[in-house]
Amino acid sequence: MPEPSPAQTALPGHASQPGQFDIDQAMESLRVAVLPFRKAALFELYEDGFTTPFEQLLACLISIRTRDEDTVPISRRLFERARTPPQVAALSVPELMTLLNGSTFREAKAPQMIELSRRICAEHGGELPCDLDTLLSFRGVGIKCAHLVLGIACGQPRIGVDIHVHRITNRWGYVAASTPEKTTAALEQKLPQRYWVEINALLVPFGKHVCTGTMPRCSTCRLLPMCQQVGVTGHR
Repeated sequence: MPEPSPAQTALPGHASQPGQFDIDQAMESLRVAVLPFRKAALFELYEDGFTTPFEQLLACLISIRTRDEDTVPISRRLFERARTPPQVAALSVPELMTLLNGSTFREAKAPQMIELSRRICAEHGGELPCDLDTLLSFRGVGIKCAHLVLGIACGQPRIGVDIHVHRITNRWGYVAASTPEKTTAALEQKLPQRYWVEINALLVPFGKHVCTGTMPRCSTCRLLPMCQQVGVTGHR
């Protein structure tokens, strides 16, 4: 007798009709669903010991338009050479560009990283503070990276909304927002604070391997019984 699919077994006691979204059950199911997959880049690097706000900020900048599979080794290569603001500030742009080889837009990221490192040295005694306004004052640092740094490295309740978090939470029907920035605001109003940091850790691998941008694997998804599948036109 064939075993039931994950979608059939994931939510005992819950109605199978879409729209009855239980975020606590969803988070439990997501934790199981992502076990076979590699962690999101910043969380993997944190577990590897790259835990300071500065290291997490550089890794997040490296990750912009760059796959996690490339972000992790590029970040490790950089941190073998320079891990602190004074060390990065001492690099030349060509040196840093070489270390960032494989990261998209490295020509822009290298001078940006050197500039913010010098500012941290001049304005903050060489240590990046856990402060949202400070992070957002750096050229090229947006709300996603700022929130990820504060959430992962500083332990603050912040939601890091990347393309995966934006797409999936709207696809669920849990929020209805047209941009990642609006999704951030919507989740801050609705998502229990205990999940603010974890949701990015879960939805990045889930979005890469299950709830993908095109042809999501809905038939084997643990959350299918309560997902509204907003905007899904083709799936497996």
